[in-house]
Amino acid sequence: MSMTVERRRKAAKRTSVALAALMATFTVSEAVAQQVVVRGNSRVADETIRAYVTGVSAEEARRNLVATGFFSDVRVSRQGGQLVVTVVENQIINRVAFEGNRRLQSEALLPELQTRARQPYNPATVAADVARLQEIYRRTGRGLATVTSRIVDLPDGRIDVVFTVDEGTKTGIREISFTGNEVFSDGRLRDVMTSTESNILSFLKTTDVYDPDRLAADLELIRRYYLRKGYADFRVVGTNVQFDPQREGYVIEIAVEEGQQYRVGAVAVDSRIPDVATEELRRRVLTREGQVYDATAVERTLVDLTTEVARRGYAFAQVRPAGERDPAAGVVNITYIVEEGPRVYIERINIRGNTRTRDYVIRRELDLGEGDPYNKVLIDRAERRLNALGFFERVRISNEPSQSPDRVVLNIDVEDKPTGSFSVAGGYSTTDGFIGEVSLAEANFLGRGQAVRIAGSWGERTQGFDFSFTEPYFLGYRVAAGVDLFSRFSEASDTGRYDTRTTGGTLRFGVPITEQFSVTARYSIYQQDIDVPVAFRDNNAANGEASLAIKEAAGETLTSLVGLTFTYNSLDNPRNPREGIFAEIRPEIAGLGGDSEFFRVTADARYYQELFEDVVGIARVQGGHISALGSEDLRILDHFFLGSSLVRGFKSSGIGPRDISTGDVANAIGGTTYLGGSLEVQFPLPLLPRDFGFRGAVFADAGTLYDYEGRTVFSGGQTIRVQENDEIRSSIGASLLWASPLGPLRFDYAYVLSKADADQTQSFRFSGGTSF
Repeated sequence: MSMTVERRRKAAKRTSVALAALMATFTVSEAVAQQVVVRGNSRVADETIRAYVTGVSAEEARRNLVATGFFSDVRVSRQGGQLVVTVVENQIINRVAFEGNRRLQSEALLPELQTRARQPYNPATVAADVARLQEIYRRTGRGLATVTSRIVDLPDGRIDVVFTVDEGTKTGIREISFTGNEVFSDGRLRDVMTSTESNILSFLKTTDVYDPDRLAADLELIRRYYLRKGYADFRVVGTNVQFDPQREGYVIEIAVEEGQQYRVGAVAVDSRIPDVATEELRRRVLTREGQVYDATAVERTLVDLTTEVARRGYAFAQVRPAGERDPAAGVVNITYIVEEGPRVYIERINIRGNTRTRDYVIRRELDLGEGDPYNKVLIDRAERRLNALGFFERVRISNEPSQSPDRVVLNIDVEDKPTGSFSVAGGYSTTDGFIGEVSLAEANFLGRGQAVRIAGSWGERTQGFDFSFTEPYFLGYRVAAGVDLFSRFSEASDTGRYDTRTTGGTLRFGVPITEQFSVTARYSIYQQDIDVPVAFRDNNAANGEASLAIKEAAGETLTSLVGLTFTYNSLDNPRNPREGIFAEIRPEIAGLGGDSEFFRVTADARYYQELFEDVVGIARVQGGHISALGSEDLRILDHFFLGSSLVRGFKSSGIGPRDISTGDVANAIGGTTYLGGSLEVQFPLPLLPRDFGFRGAVFADAGTLYDYEGRTVFSGGQTIRVQENDEIRSSIGASLLWASPLGPLRFDYAYVLSKADADQTQSFRFSGGTSF
């Protein structure tokens, strides 16, 4: 009994001691908080500083205060029973200014800096901004630019931060060379790149500026070029970029290993999904046995197979290629393996870096979204689509794991680039004389991905106005909807003795069926106003009388038509094609109101093939036919009027049926059917650097335009005499082409081999223009 009481007394005593110790701790902490002495501060409140000190060690308190960025120096010490915090406050930035910047405006540089007005001055941040500015100038071709910083003291602890820039001279790429390449020359590989060497035309271009991101993209272009040509073992061994002070520019050396060229061997599809038959998928395979191995065809096959399997209800199915190389036989045996993949969903899609382009413009290029099954093939296609938009300097899609094992986070990193252009163009055409044009275009209007263009042109014999607007995703669907408005005036000439003004517009809706094939529906309505000058309607054949058919057609007429455009495009490069096919078929019907009633179909196909390195062969065929609907004859201006666009060596409207009742020079009155073909070989000019853009060409053309179906008897019983001139016209010739930085120029000289008696020839033809 006594022992139990004793134990209780001891336990109570221990409890009392613990409570007393706890109360003493709270008392000491409160006393310490009240005994923090702050010195040296004028703008930051004492309570704010004490909040970083209370309850932590002196060293941790010092680190916390320095990390705020408000102080350039912090000291924490104990003096007796007090904790003394002595601070030196950073000065407040009044404004950030630039000196010496002429190439880049201050408004463009300020957003790139971390140093901002109304923030505390931080020397480390300013030093980082100096390095950032030098990097910006280096990327714009000013590798010798230097940047320094200084501060200007102002009253009340404020300062101005001034960045002084010495922009220096432009430091371009002086040389791009390759080692290890035997199949393709240095010049051919430089043509694949977007980076170019500096030359006498450097003041007109920026592609000769060294940019590491552009170079990385160029290396990928070279790799894809080799893979498209069958070099499956190709790899870039390394790159060496050096700045040469003597040449005031960069020297780039790229080492490659080409390996051997492969052809496609056996091609198989291995479906490991029970309900998906292999034979049903083989029809989607684009690689064929015996063809040169093409990685692009493999990529398209993966997309097509993935889409087909997903359409059958297997959202998690994966398609992957298994390539078995046989170097001895020079073939790659390809098996497309279709199997169920892991059930991984996309939890979130993060879009980063887009300062201008809106998120939805990027998201709509993806065939998947949050909550959808993760599919690497579709993600790769989305990355190619985003790069093809032309809105971004770079695009990179990566993923990171989520907190859930069956989820993944998708990150899309982009960097916007300028997409607007303003140009003033001038040129000379042997058809229209001197021509000038002013145009304003924006490919990514307001960051919405819409294309807008407005242009006006003036010439010796022509004037015109054009407006175009395109929404690539109409109502959220992959339908390119657009409107075109135009007004064009053409003055009378020796090939057309009448003035014409055409004003109207077109509505169009384009739908991509596959990556290469698309269909566009069109509705056009336009009014034509024909006026015959007095000199051509005074019944004086000596001065060149207009045809009676033209005189009767004078006045205003309205045409309303609907049509389709079927387009197939497999060109490897839309601007400078070397391989592939571009073909269009355009059927259309007029008669939905208006004065014209006809059915018209035209077709144009071009085939490009690189015959030797940098020597490209081009075969072109074109044709068209128009016929009247109903009982009325075809209006004269609904006929085809052709010349050099069909067979070079002839004037505009220089071939086809003619009215021979108007004097010595017969009037062109057009035809209803035309056929034409052309063979051309383009080649580099020797002794000239490739990046000057000069190329030569030789060509042979043949074609005909025939069958006038318009009126021949007019008011008062007057008639015209029609000479059909359905002979085959042909010519051969040579051309000089210049892909100048200011626009394409072409000079053609043609020698006519065969023609009709009334045809009008023109040996020399020059067309093109410049922009500045």
